[in-house]
Amino acid sequence: MQKPIEVTNLDIAFGGKAMKILPAYSSIPGDFKREGNKWNSFISRWFFNGLSKSDWPKPKPEVSGKLAMLNIQACLSDFEPKHEHKIAGAAYLASQWFE
Repeated sequence: MQKPIEVTNLDIAFGGKAMKILPAYSSIPGDFKREGNKWNSFISRWFFNGLSKSDWPKPKPEVSGKLAMLNIQACLSDFEPKHEHKIAGAAYLASQWFE
């Protein structure tokens, strides 16, 4: 399992770390490349509507929930990856980091 990395407020505001956080598009399982699973729905809802702290999923024991959420936020705010890569990759990471 890939662990979340350190990100700064600048990474979240202006992007730039998504390609260091997201797995390569070719390595993301197909289930995450199309709508329909709970993680894709969660990430799409976050991307289009925002997310309140009460909506945060429960992190797995070995993962810092706050750091994982910051990593996903940094990916979603970055302009570099294509939208499909951003959503699929963030959903795949969420499935690894949260219960």
